[in-house]
Amino acid sequence: MSRKGILTVVSGFSGAGKGTLMKALLKKYDYELSISATTRAPREGEVHGREYFFLTRDDFESMIESRKLIEWAEYVGNYYGTPKEYVEQQLEAGKDVILEIEIQGALKVKEIFPEALLLFITPPNITELKSRLVGRGTETMETIKKRLDRASEEASYMEYYDYIIVNDDLNECVETTHQVIVNEHNKVSQNKNFIEAITAELKAMKEGEI
Repeated sequence: MSRKGILTVVSGFSGAGKGTLMKALLKKYDYELSISATTRAPREGEVHGREYFFLTRDDFESMIESRKLIEWAEYVGNYYGTPKEYVEQQLEAGKDVILEIEIQGALKVKEIFPEALLLFITPPNITELKSRLVGRGTETMETIKKRLDRASEEASYMEYYDYIIVNDDLNECVETTHQVIVNEHNKVSQNKNFIEAITAELKAMKEGEI
């Protein structure tokens, strides 16, 4: 039975460990990670075309105008967005695609793809969140404060997600995320073609055709 891939959208507070989770998940399981475009500067070790497509504001705005993005948003002074063509091709090929994007973008994706699975990643508490942000060593305390202030605003959107996944132990978080996606394949809404095929076979058998 051919099936369409599951589109999973992963969001969460800055510092919740989304990037670390994605790397561990992709290392262990066969998912396609949709690479987002952004105008922010690369962090140490990040590579264009791997973690993000790092673009100028002019290039990004050109993609907005030509409607080459599923969604886009501006966050802490930088643009983030999801290129459309790659995602659609992978889903049609039956691949499970994961988008790691901000909350604004996740809700826009849900409007375009109502069947998308939305996962919100959070640390066990806010003290841990602040500790992780400080521990990065890549941002000023002023920027960290902005991220924590933004987290306070973002918390009100958690109820719009399908699942809340606490990233305390990384291995447990990877397994929980994987099982949620696997189980999504078994939902009735994801199996309309299978249901139609079974129903047709039963009808044919009842009528003596098979």
